[in-house]
Amino acid sequence: MNNKAMLNVYPDSIGGNLKGTVAFLQNTAVEGAFHNLYILPSIYNSDLDRGFSVISYDLNENLATKEDLQNLHVGLKLDFVLNHASVQSPQFQDILAHGNHSHYKDFFINWNTFWADYGHMTDKGYIQPDPQYLEGMYLRKEGLPILMVEMPDGTEVPYWNTFYQQKISRRKYLGQMDLNIHSPLVWDFYENTLEKLASYGGSIIRLDAFAYAAKQPGARNFLNEPETWNILKRIRLMADKYNLQLLPEIHAEYREKVHEKICKEGYTTYDFFLPGLLIHAIEKRNGEYLIKWIHDIQQKELKTVNMLGCHDGIPLLDLRGLLPDDEIDETIAIIVSRGGYVKNVQSKKKMYYQVNATYFSALGENENKMLLARALQLFMPGKPQVWYLDLFGGKNDMEAVRLAGEGGHKEINRTNLSNEQVNRALKTNLTLKQLELLRFRNTHPAFEEGAVLTVTGEGSQISLVWNHGKHMARLDADLYTHIYTITKTS
Repeated sequence: MNNKAMLNVYPDSIGGNLKGTVAFLQNTAVEGAFHNLYILPSIYNSDLDRGFSVISYDLNENLATKEDLQNLHVGLKLDFVLNHASVQSPQFQDILAHGNHSHYKDFFINWNTFWADYGHMTDKGYIQPDPQYLEGMYLRKEGLPILMVEMPDGTEVPYWNTFYQQKISRRKYLGQMDLNIHSPLVWDFYENTLEKLASYGGSIIRLDAFAYAAKQPGARNFLNEPETWNILKRIRLMADKYNLQLLPEIHAEYREKVHEKICKEGYTTYDFFLPGLLIHAIEKRNGEYLIKWIHDIQQKELKTVNMLGCHDGIPLLDLRGLLPDDEIDETIAIIVSRGGYVKNVQSKKKMYYQVNATYFSALGENENKMLLARALQLFMPGKPQVWYLDLFGGKNDMEAVRLAGEGGHKEINRTNLSNEQVNRALKTNLTLKQLELLRFRNTHPAFEEGAVLTVTGEGSQISLVWNHGKHMARLDADLYTHIYTITKTS
């Protein structure tokens, strides 16, 4: 995977559909700034979670066409959701139509079949696993992860449902239903999907929710080992046929070293530590922990994709073990004081997962801080990914949160922009300076494969120097004044 910059959008983030992003990338002011484009999964037919509940991997032609994809002329990164599919998927709809006679009856996980020997049947029709099997199990929500589904004959069957679920009315549901990796049909589906994504021009495939796919009674059922790695190896063999690079996505605390395991298995990992570390360094005016993380990347030869903002939020849980808990709490408090929302796991206090805010608002809507954060990101090891709103100085969208209602906190950082808004932004210093930095990162030979990074710093001062042969690029940054300088050889 090359280390050139990648733009991250929904298909309708700019101008209402992908044609807006095509026009943006073709704008002379943007030329050379992005080598790849990551389009989030609402590009497919989907119904929930703005794309992550996939009905089918056919294109949603209201948002994107094959012609649009062909006109991008950049490398394409797409999502593949391994763990689940929508209730509205043809496979689950076939179960609703034909019940036990469905060709896809084993495509999803029948909860009672899975737990048949490990618990007792309740009067509500589902098996309650014995306590010892649930003790260490990782749960995304309160209660058992099941959706009771009424079959054509009137019986109710519980299906495993790790993420969202809702019963709309009798035999009408919304939800993301977990796939049964022991079904040959699921593996046929995996291969057909990878082939389809390659046909769209995909070259990098982000594996969403892969850590939930392997399940076993009594296990944590989150990154079960070695089963998870065996699944990835099998998928990798499929992906290799279509020249696809896999990018497994997972949030975990630094101290669990999951990011290291991913790299040891031969994959690139997401650097979910950088967003919080940069805010902490800038707000505390001290680069100690940032430098520590850079040295960690170098010493362990970690391959990363990094970012500032993204479609979810700013991950803070991930920093445990790298940043002291009290420093994490202070960073959260700063972002929340500027309008951010805290998302908790299972609503348990202190089990914070991420803070939802635009990165610009998290930095107090200070342009100098934003430019400093971008400069530091682009001098980091790894492949830089850029959330479109960060490029334009997007602010917390409180109205979008209000309109989305309960659970709509993520909309704070997902504002769609018109072509006119983007064209105005392309005349601002904040956007133009970031584009200049991105072009520099993409084109200067000091950043080429095999380059060596040296990082030094003390207190508020930090320097990052890249050398490749006779070529050099140096960033000197002051975390107190938010001033940085870049020097280079030609």
